[in-house]
Amino acid sequence: MAIEFEPTKSFCYRFARYELLDEIAKEPEAVSGAQFKMIDIAKRVIEKHLTPGQLAIEIPAAEADRTDTVYSALKFFVALHAKRLTNSPFTWLGNGGMYRLKSETDIQQEMEEAELDAEEVEDVTEFDGWIYAFSFPVLVKDGLVFPIKIGMTTKDVEGRVAYQCKGSATFDNPVILSRWQVRRVGAVESAIHATLKSRGKWRENVPGTEWFDTTLAEIEAIIKFVTQS
Repeated sequence: MAIEFEPTKSFCYRFARYELLDEIAKEPEAVSGAQFKMIDIAKRVIEKHLTPGQLAIEIPAAEADRTDTVYSALKFFVALHAKRLTNSPFTWLGNGGMYRLKSETDIQQEMEEAELDAEEVEDVTEFDGWIYAFSFPVLVKDGLVFPIKIGMTTKDVEGRVAYQCKGSATFDNPVILSRWQVRRVGAVESAIHATLKSRGKWRENVPGTEWFDTTLAEIEAIIKFVTQS
């Protein structure tokens, strides 16, 4: 495949997203359906397309006081897109950069969740809703900080939590820690997430989303501040 090489961060972003991910998904390790280490395949695929000299070119990094090589930038963007893109062909398994190709079941479940989320968004503008917090018994620490999932629903909290955990690789049932009925539930959820992220509480490198290292008291305090403002 002929590519128009540019030694820029923008090129690395686009090439990783629109070319490398799809090619990695066709490699034997991925097609097998087994777990694989993304960096190993990414290196092999990247080196098919660019020469050692091109890969060694330095480009500005996100921090102005340093540079990255094209090679480093491409590996970074492959991992970023594989983990965070909504339509990524891969499921991130977390343990040491391990992934697997999404199965038909994974894709179907994502489609069902997207439909459910769309229904929730439609309802949010008209109805009150619930902010909920849940975790797993093994993680709960009474009075201390521990991982908590914070979400919203305009319907049944138990049903929403059960649906989110369906098919997850967990060895225990979730426990709903608390729920709060609020107006403008979508805006309240966004405010909680933004506040906790600004405090460095977001658990970024875990499977799933909306997990935070926090306490029920902290969540309640944020909700009280937001809803009484």
